[in-house]
Amino acid sequence: MKPGTITHTIAVLLSSVSSLFAHSTPAKAEPAKIKLSKKSDKLSEDLMLNVDSIAFAPRHLKSAPLTAGERYPWKREIVTTVFWIGEAPSGNNPVPNHSSSWDKDWAKSYGGFDDPNSARRSDYMPVKFTPRQNPFYCALPYNDKASTGHRPEAPRVVPWFKEAYQGPGVSTCKGRWISIHKGNRTVYAQWEDAGPFRTDHWQYVFGDERPKPNLNRGAGLDVSPAVRDYLGLEETDVTDWKFVDFSEVPRGPWSKLGENNTFVINDRKAGRTLAEAKGAFNPVAR
Repeated sequence: MKPGTITHTIAVLLSSVSSLFAHSTPAKAEPAKIKLSKKSDKLSEDLMLNVDSIAFAPRHLKSAPLTAGERYPWKREIVTTVFWIGEAPSGNNPVPNHSSSWDKDWAKSYGGFDDPNSARRSDYMPVKFTPRQNPFYCALPYNDKASTGHRPEAPRVVPWFKEAYQGPGVSTCKGRWISIHKGNRTVYAQWEDAGPFRTDHWQYVFGDERPKPNLNRGAGLDVSPAVRDYLGLEETDVTDWKFVDFSEVPRGPWSKLGENNTFVINDRKAGRTLAEAKGAFNPVAR
């Protein structure tokens, strides 16, 4: 073989080897981006979010499997933020909380501003007034109500829809009890608003999905100052939560106050029944 031919052959072989290594080296992946439509009764906005930069809790986690006798699974390691009735708009909370998804006069119904300042709170409530509603409240990113009636998927995805249905004008989610766990503490609260950020994420609230990315590190649960104080939470923290039937809720600070509080409502009914029974057995002498 001629020297020129040998040189040419070696060059071809080296070129092939270089090409092989080039194809086997993976290119650096660009950070994943997702277009999130922040659908809300209060706010509508399209956000381009860098998922890698705002993920806070492990996003691969799913709801824990049900154990014997359990109706609802735990949602594990959910980023949890604090909100309050009467809250003014701020950088990461562009919507004021004077109204809720289910009560346009929420602050008025509650009785005033639920001051989150710990120095102006006592016994899990503001010192300036006694709330007319349960101070242990929360928000989850789903609203079963539409402008008229309920959302099309609500009868299918809300587990208790049929048993809780009271007509097209009434939410089947408002007032529902949830259990929230942090460390060695467990608190109970009533679902009184839709959020954070979204009102349509039933796949997370009732299914196995994780919360969607948002401006608050992917938060999937808002809790009141009373819940914060009972659990000892930071303003942004991580908790576990799940739905519970009312029969599973023990008495505690969350059972004392509120015209919307199932405990208070039932106690009043029991009191009236007892009074009526006493009246029947002790008629007024004439």
